[in-house]
Amino acid sequence: MSKQYLTSHVVEQAHSSDVYGLAVTQRHVLSISGESTVKIWDAKDPEHPKVHEFEAAHHLGIHHVAASKSGTTAATAGFEGGLKIWDMEELKQIVALDHPSDDIWAISLSPNGDLCFSTTHDGRIIARDTREIKKKVREYTTKGSFGLCVDTSADGRFTASGHENGGIYVFSNESGRMIHSLSGLVKPIRAIAFSPAGRLLAAAGESNVIALYDAVSGEQVASFTGHRSWIFSLSWSETGQYLLSGSFDGRAKVWSIDQQTCVATHSESDQGLYAVRWLPKIGINEGFVTAGANHNIAFYREAMGG
Repeated sequence: MSKQYLTSHVVEQAHSSDVYGLAVTQRHVLSISGESTVKIWDAKDPEHPKVHEFEAAHHLGIHHVAASKSGTTAATAGFEGGLKIWDMEELKQIVALDHPSDDIWAISLSPNGDLCFSTTHDGRIIARDTREIKKKVREYTTKGSFGLCVDTSADGRFTASGHENGGIYVFSNESGRMIHSLSGLVKPIRAIAFSPAGRLLAAAGESNVIALYDAVSGEQVASFTGHRSWIFSLSWSETGQYLLSGSFDGRAKVWSIDQQTCVATHSESDQGLYAVRWLPKIGINEGFVTAGANHNIAFYREAMGG
């Protein structure tokens, strides 16, 4: 059964350059770009007004943003090499790591925001204490390929990373050990995401295919095809029934996990989508937000009866 989503609001030219990332909490949508500023939008107001900015956060622009499941903490990584942790209740900076000894690329946060996981060009994943940001809590090693994406499960038990060589690795945050080295996609992995219950892991990238794995056994259980170009972003709905994907082909797609098929496609533009995220539900009404190379941020809500 197909689903229908309607454009509910568009923030035109939300940033003056490509929008590289989005993070969503119950209250806010954070957007980052080649600009130095993190912009914060109201997640539930139908007009999605801008409510705050973290000005001059990273002077060379920002390539990744993440938010904790609790919604209390956010993190940003900048092109200058720095990492910053933000208090999303007080809307202020908690701490900054301006000159890390290790390079920082993709980032994710533990559910309560106490740990920040970041990837490096040589394939490591480093966990840092967000209150004592120079303190390394754990360090995971892989086969040495650039870590392009990382995600932490909603229960905090697992961290997964996707790499330039097509490698996908899953680690136990309790034991610190690698529990899976997953195969199936041979091209660079640019997006990785655990389902809300942590049962499934989705991965995608330059193969234009989404691979779905059983996070416990490591077995590939499904693959979704339909995008015409690289897939940059993945996001699970709150219930885990649907997976949202965004691609360089300018399309956002909604996939039904039960039906293992695409149930909605939105051609946002002829320019690439770098970030897609589900929004907090309003009643039973689902919605999502997209952003990318056209500098806009577009909000969608499910059509009534859809």
